[in-house]
Amino acid sequence: MAIDSSPSLVYGLMLLLLSAFFALSQSLYDTGDPSLTLDYYAKTCPNVLQVVRKEMECAVLSDPRNAAFAVRLHFHDCFVQGCDGSILLDDTITLQGEKKASTNIHSLKGYRMMDRIKNSLESECPGIVSCADILTIAARDAVILVGGPYWEVPLGRKDSTTASYELANQNLPSANEGLMSIISKFLYQGLSVTDMVALSGAHTIGMARCKNFRERIYGDFEATSDANNPISKMYIKKLRSICPPIGKDAEKNITGMDNVTPEVFDNSYFQMLMRGEGVLNSDQELYSSLLGMETRALVKKYAVDPLAFFQQFSDSMVKLGNITNSDSFLSGEVRKNCRFINA
Repeated sequence: MAIDSSPSLVYGLMLLLLSAFFALSQSLYDTGDPSLTLDYYAKTCPNVLQVVRKEMECAVLSDPRNAAFAVRLHFHDCFVQGCDGSILLDDTITLQGEKKASTNIHSLKGYRMMDRIKNSLESECPGIVSCADILTIAARDAVILVGGPYWEVPLGRKDSTTASYELANQNLPSANEGLMSIISKFLYQGLSVTDMVALSGAHTIGMARCKNFRERIYGDFEATSDANNPISKMYIKKLRSICPPIGKDAEKNITGMDNVTPEVFDNSYFQMLMRGEGVLNSDQELYSSLLGMETRALVKKYAVDPLAFFQQFSDSMVKLGNITNSDSFLSGEVRKNCRFINA
């Protein structure tokens, strides 16, 4: 009997094996963490949401890119030790933080924005609101302020007294990573393929550095896009003018990951992928990878149905925010300064 070795079967088997492995891993480490609740600060800091919203409004008004910075900080925090504020810790003599990890050092900004929110909350209700919760609320408000959906944010996280430089390098997807590797990293966090595609839609806002898209624009960009489309030709020409093939000086040059509406949270990112114009390799893989049957179908769905994208993004952001750090519930704290553990 002939064995079917089609990409769809290979993909299905690989995904099944990955799902089974990470489901087992999660069951081994399920410690029954305390549930997060919507009214966690109802008595201790009833104005927490209003304070964060006001600060985020000021931040996004001053620079719309701050919306993407807030979302990215939350994502990078939750993928390392769970959503515990560890991404905000500075290096000290006794602690190596995550900020200088290869996946973070040039891609994360917005730390001072979080400092301002924390300072305002310390004035309103000192020692009550964790930095981990601030990151979660700020990410939600950031999305709303640039046109994205609303979702309820469960609260009650504690701040970790540790960080992991090593896990930051291991757990976070990189710009040139393959589809199956990215899927495995999401599954490891308890997030599905659907969650992965929806959360990738956050790239509808924000910028990418030349270093992270150089391989893409001098690699298979022309193969995935329409060579007969003059707009695509103009776009790749523009990207190459921003990011020449060699030279470290250009590595810090940036471009919007969504070239249509880079400061608006919408579904145009998925439309770009369908045109083969994703800026990052890891983005275009969602649509163009031979193993991406499921991801390709989701990209098509969200490209034509913005409401479906908004609903799934909201649901997936809640799941992301619910990735917990078991240790932080036992030995965590509410930091007075998000950059340092309490004395």
